[in-house]
Amino acid sequence: MTTRRTPEYSARPGRPVGRTALAGLALALAVVAGLAWVGGMIYTIAGWTG
Repeated sequence: MTTRRTPEYSARPGRPVGRTALAGLALALAVVAGLAWVGGMIYTIAGWTG
């Protein structure tokens, strides 16, 4: 016999969805870290040549 229940949502109404927001922040942090790393490599190589 099956029971009929309303679905339980993980996020409360009125709050942003936590996993999506966290994924967006992690992606933004990864992009900034990647750009900083590339900039550091360019700066280092430019220092070696000059």
